[in-house]
Amino acid sequence: MLAVADAVRQGRRSARQLTEEHLAAVAAAEPEVHAFNTVMTDAALAQADDIDRRAAAGEDVGPLAGVPVALKDNICTRGVPTTCSSRILEGWRPQYDATVVVRLRSAGAVVLGKTNLDEFAMGSSTENSAFGPTRNPRDPSRVPGGSSGGSAAAVAAGFAPLALGSDTGGSIRQPAALTGVVGVKPTYGVVSRYGLVAFASSLDQIGPLASSVADAAALLEVVAGHDPADSTSLAEPAPEVTSVLDEGVDGMRVGVVTELMPGGRRARRCRRPGGRGVGPGRGPRPVRLLPHRPRRGVLEPGPLRRRPLRAARRRARYHGDVHGHPLGWLRL
Repeated sequence: MLAVADAVRQGRRSARQLTEEHLAAVAAAEPEVHAFNTVMTDAALAQADDIDRRAAAGEDVGPLAGVPVALKDNICTRGVPTTCSSRILEGWRPQYDATVVVRLRSAGAVVLGKTNLDEFAMGSSTENSAFGPTRNPRDPSRVPGGSSGGSAAAVAAGFAPLALGSDTGGSIRQPAALTGVVGVKPTYGVVSRYGLVAFASSLDQIGPLASSVADAAALLEVVAGHDPADSTSLAEPAPEVTSVLDEGVDGMRVGVVTELMPGGRRARRCRRPGGRGVGPGRGPRPVRLLPHRPRRGVLEPGPLRRRPLRAARRRARYHGDVHGHPLGWLRL
């Protein structure tokens, strides 16, 4: 997509034509896949026209000029419904854009729409949405994973080359694996959470989904960086990741949950993507992580055990007893 953005900046491609191509793909297959809760056709075309006009005038229209992007429907968009795939928020239109949305627009990206998710991001299959399940474009009889299954499916189906999801305990990485795309959960604080409807605030992170590592890296560079509106945002400059993509993995440390390794608690080797073992002095170095204690026979890291408590506190804002909803007496 970087080459496409470069072509739009130079006037060799039209942002409107690129947007129309992806909207046509959505119209053709969306009834089967159901990746989106909202498709922003008119707004996307207007944004694409503005990018073409500015590019023709010689303005710098940004590193993602004309590139369509899909947003998970728990990321606030000014004037556009943000439902979290719940009837509770159906029709709610935020009065502001999330920081990541502001940065996407500044970078020239075209927002195509808001993608489906498990309700309030609590799920791992994108079946638990008030607006119906999302299906895996690779095989519609299977789930796309979740909770960012709509964003992953949008990329896998070719609806959008880039998408943003949110990840609390795997909600970007797992659907990326199930749909065959690239998904990254950035280090906590690298990407602003301002405008993300919280699940568990001390674990949530917005991250990229794309069809290639290079595209995911480019998207991460655009949305990353310190944000004064987010008190947990890291003060350090945004990481430069595209410049190091060709440096390989030699010398990197790879955390290994040894309890999940076949053959017991000792991990002796890492493996390259092709499956070939990596010995001492070559490739990444495996490092044993802190023990993960089984709970009822299932390995469950401590932070994930705390997710339900934090989620309950966040959902309390929708509870009539807490915030005085007119129907609070019903004990919803």
